[in-house]
Amino acid sequence: MIKFFRKIRQRLLTENKFSKYLIYAVGEIVLVVIGILIALSINNWNELKKQRIEEIGLLRDLKTDFEIKNKQLQKEYEINKNLNAVYVVK
Repeated sequence: MIKFFRKIRQRLLTENKFSKYLIYAVGEIVLVVIGILIALSINNWNELKKQRIEEIGLLRDLKTDFEIKNKQLQKEYEINKNLNAVYVVK
């Protein structure tokens, strides 16, 4: 592909068609810029996808921790409730 563009560039310069060469050069620059923008958008998309996966993992961990803590608190509540019932009776 590079050889193809190189041949076009050399042909335009040897034929002394500077205006066409200038248009060609601008077109080549535009293609490079578009390629860079596409690469950046793909990279950003991949980073967002990685962050979302990490976020989901953290949220699952938090949910598990909350469920465990909730069960512990319910057990402690029942123990305290039973202890209060014993002290009230005496």
